[in-house]
Amino acid sequence: MRESATATDRAAGHRRLRRAAGAVGTAALLVPLLGAAPSDAGTSASGLQRAFAAAAAEYRVPQSVLLGVSYLQSRWDAHAGAPSVTGGYGPMHLTDARTALAEAPPHHSEGTEDPRGDSARAPLRPEAKMPRPSDLPARLRTLPRAAELTGLAPGRLRDDAAANVAGGAALLAAAQQDLGEPLSDDPADWYGAVARFSGADDTATGAAYADDVFDVLRTGAQRVTDAGQQVSLAARPGLAADTAQLARTGLRTLDTEGTECPTTVSCEWIPAPYEEFGDGDYGNHDTGDRPRSQDIDYIVVHDTEGAWEGVLDLVQDPTYVSWNYSLRSTDGHIAQHVKAKDVAWHAGNWYVNARSVGLEHEGFLANPDAWYTEAMYRSSARLVKYLAKKYDIPLDRQHIIGHDNVPGPTTATVGGMHTDPGPYWDWRHYFALLGRPFEATAGKDADVVTIRPDYATNQPGFTGCVAKDEPCAAHGSSAVRLYSGPGETYPLIKDVGIGGTPGTGVNDLSSRVSTGQQYAVAGREGDWTAIWYLGQKAWFKNAKKNRAAVNATGLLVTPREGLTSIPVYGRAYPEASAYPAGVPAQAVSPLPYQLLAGQRYVAGDKVPGQYYYAVTFDEADHRVVVGKDQYYEIQFGHRVAFVRAADVRAERSAG
Repeated sequence: MRESATATDRAAGHRRLRRAAGAVGTAALLVPLLGAAPSDAGTSASGLQRAFAAAAAEYRVPQSVLLGVSYLQSRWDAHAGAPSVTGGYGPMHLTDARTALAEAPPHHSEGTEDPRGDSARAPLRPEAKMPRPSDLPARLRTLPRAAELTGLAPGRLRDDAAANVAGGAALLAAAQQDLGEPLSDDPADWYGAVARFSGADDTATGAAYADDVFDVLRTGAQRVTDAGQQVSLAARPGLAADTAQLARTGLRTLDTEGTECPTTVSCEWIPAPYEEFGDGDYGNHDTGDRPRSQDIDYIVVHDTEGAWEGVLDLVQDPTYVSWNYSLRSTDGHIAQHVKAKDVAWHAGNWYVNARSVGLEHEGFLANPDAWYTEAMYRSSARLVKYLAKKYDIPLDRQHIIGHDNVPGPTTATVGGMHTDPGPYWDWRHYFALLGRPFEATAGKDADVVTIRPDYATNQPGFTGCVAKDEPCAAHGSSAVRLYSGPGETYPLIKDVGIGGTPGTGVNDLSSRVSTGQQYAVAGREGDWTAIWYLGQKAWFKNAKKNRAAVNATGLLVTPREGLTSIPVYGRAYPEASAYPAGVPAQAVSPLPYQLLAGQRYVAGDKVPGQYYYAVTFDEADHRVVVGKDQYYEIQFGHRVAFVRAADVRAERSAG
């Protein structure tokens, strides 16, 4: 049974807050307060809105500030009481990491994927163990603090959305008083408290977080939450925050020297080591001269499968692997580890590594309710926009890809490739933040579709999140399942490269597509649409009242006349004659798939074959080999792939 509160408690809470508004400071907030809005937040469509109003009045926090902070943390979703990736609960993302976080193996130590993906070198199998911090930072212990301030049981703060909102209001009020600021009804007076609420320990992160909150206040927002709650925040376009408060927060000044980040995010330099060790071995990346030596064409989205502090320890281990940036969930803070000019070992495919930047987001693929914060989504989108503009990377799903979209470089590696960030990463929201929302660009008879289900209501069943074959919790998803015929009674599509019987496992990519990916239409029948996928005709439900895709245009490739099938590759390597003396020619190795005559696939870039030879610590030995053979990147299955331009005919789709 949930804890209940009385009208007497409510009155006592108001009296204590009035006294605390003077010189008493935050100590007055440590006594038990009600802090709980009416507990109908999940039983009526407007209950959560009333909970924000009640908590704002109770703790004398402007309702708009409370709503803005909550929006940045969770977009007002409650996630049915399940914790986020950093142990945050409820609409206010109150953190209780000791209760929520479990141990997980390091992301790049799982499975059989070689993070380098370069067959010219011995496979890299890192064995590092995830370190555990000796003590949790304050940003991961805000729920126990809220329990102290409100007198409410931690369990209620985790499970009851109204109580959770009250806990957030109490934390904001405490931060405001700790700064010596009045409990003002003017949102402009709360900038410093909002920065402190983020849990940041530096001014850059606190300011970036507070700026985002005040941006929400200026633009306003409204949406229906995951619990069916209608919440709105009126826009205040002329609101100007008192940013001078930041200097009084006591947060440290961040050293940003050496970082390659936009000014709109908080970013620090925590370098990955380039060190030689052992018998001629070295780690944990390769030096380069990008983009002068070779283009940067991809940004690869990962999740860490681990918590922030431990992940930072791993990337600083020369015997482990590397990526370019890490992003923190609680506040969107960024750490850069590898310069863009250098090549990090992160994607499991050397061709992709040599032409990409890798972003690790604090999170866990197989925990559907371990949700990502709005703060991290926004920070990541700003970083991606910055990198895309700087390196001329198109903002589409053939260039902004997940680790799960990276192809195995050879047949032997296909089954062991990683599957993060998985079906619960919200690609539709992410691309809206990038300013490139997925929209229809063609009529009803178009030859191309863009996958675009409604994330919240699209809930395909998955298994294996907690234990093998056990159903995962129902949750919104970017994934759409594929069948061999126009109905769910048909078998799921098979992936011959992976083998076995396709299933609904959260890591099984055999028969699914993801939001933003584009495919050539192979047929339509009632509520079902067929696409060409892995050399097969694959069907997905695309009902008029609940579209899973929108019509689009694009460049299509098909085998040129006279060819019944053509090979498909996981990397675009040069022909053997392109390699200079001293650089061993790399095999142009086809994958276990065929692109058959009559089939069409959406194409991205046309690129020359290219290989970055970097197998020694001595930078003088590194070479970029560029061939004459041209390749098209295509959306072949869930992962991208490559075909030789000489093997195909390219044409624009009919719209």
